Amino acid sequence: MTLSLNAMSAQSSQLPLVQQFWSAANGAAQDLEALRFQGEGELSSVYELSSFASAAVAAAGLALRSLAQAQDPGSAVDAEVRVDREGVARWFGSSIRPQGWSLPPVWDVVAGDYACADGWIRLHTNAPHHRAAALAVLGVEPDRARVAGAVAGWSAQALESAVVAAGGCAAALRSWAQWQQHPQGRAVLSEPLLDWQAGEPARRSDWDRVPGRPLQGLRVLDMTRVLAGPVATRVLAGLGAEVLRIDPPDWDEPSLAPDMTLGKRCARLDLRQSGDRARWEALLAQADVLVHGYRSDALDGLGLGAQRRQQIRPGLVDVSLDAYGFTGPWAGRRGFDSLVQMSMGIAEAGQRAKGVDHPVPLPVQALDHATGYLLATAALRGLTQRWQQGRGCRVRASLARTGAVLMAWPRQSPQRPLPAETAEDWSAEVEATAWGPARRLRWPLEVTGQQFAWARPAGPLGSAEPAWP
Repeated sequence: MTLSLNAMSAQSSQLPLVQQFWSAANGAAQDLEALRFQGEGELSSVYELSSFASAAVAAAGLALRSLAQAQDPGSAVDAEVRVDREGVARWFGSSIRPQGWSLPPVWDVVAGDYACADGWIRLHTNAPHHRAAALAVLGVEPDRARVAGAVAGWSAQALESAVVAAGGCAAALRSWAQWQQHPQGRAVLSEPLLDWQAGEPARRSDWDRVPGRPLQGLRVLDMTRVLAGPVATRVLAGLGAEVLRIDPPDWDEPSLAPDMTLGKRCARLDLRQSGDRARWEALLAQADVLVHGYRSDALDGLGLGAQRRQQIRPGLVDVSLDAYGFTGPWAGRRGFDSLVQMSMGIAEAGQRAKGVDHPVPLPVQALDHATGYLLATAALRGLTQRWQQGRGCRVRASLARTGAVLMAWPRQSPQRPLPAETAEDWSAEVEATAWGPARRLRWPLEVTGQQFAWARPAGPLGSAEPAWP
């Protein structure tokens, strides 16, 4: 597609952003020559948000191309990686279009931004135990007006600390300058975008290559929840991997499951129970990739730390995610995209740009989605290394570190809104999800010679047995 002069100007940040993501995955600069971008519409933001989003997707495409080249050096030399920027922008929202039914609300009645005595705070209360923690600190019932009244008497940072100490999730509004001076901000900004560590040599031969479906026959154990990890494992499922998602008995994501469980089997285990933990170890022993979003010390506390995981499955590609980074005083803090945007200055920058008196976050959960594609990139690069060297690896990423990449790219060009969605933007097939028929947006990434296809429709969490087929 030929881009207009304005579009070319807007995409001047595209290749440098891809270079950041691809370099973090130990990719070669010359690989960027295979990239092709199309589409002019953009997500509205004070940052170069569509370039950031498309760069993350492009890195996953480059990683797929690299794996294909490793598996068959002669076949993928001239392969192109094509990214539809408009399609990426839509997938960063939601990929599913229900036919005759509706998705539940994304947020519960309490979740949101509240004015404090000296600023703003965001409460994340979608999970019942997180809501209970916030309400216990505030001493009110789950009524938004009563919550607002109680919050108004608190200092934002004092309330943040109190809710977190009670086991809840909250974030005070900070500026980028304040985050850079904060102990956690300094810690996470000193971390690499992807932290790589060597794993153990594999004790069994690698998988058989299936042309065009490079992950066919591989097993991915998915221990992730809202939202970056599920994005990553959805990509891997689209390349043929057998993805088994494991959730605790009491966890649900009714508004996200129809979007995020595409291509996966979803089961439940309680790792606090010895029998379920033993069953999980048996699953891990047969896995090729583990993707998990547990807090830094959670698996260690269960006796399932990184060294133990490599012992259970030598050669494992172990990919993990933290919200606020894996070092510093907040390394073990619960967090979500919307909270990280408050903490590190993204919502404050939006507020200043619009000249309003309340936080203005990104229009989509872009830190989650971009980090999800970065995790998929890491998994594909780790599998490439295992194919070539017979050794596993451990890779760590965080929402806050990914967010710092975005914040280095304030918008420099005029905003061009996304065109209205049309029927051509949807896939022709109807997906028979567990909730009813639906269509998916057309997949925005193409890699010459590789096929993205999802074998299973979306289904509820806990709808399968915790076993490999």
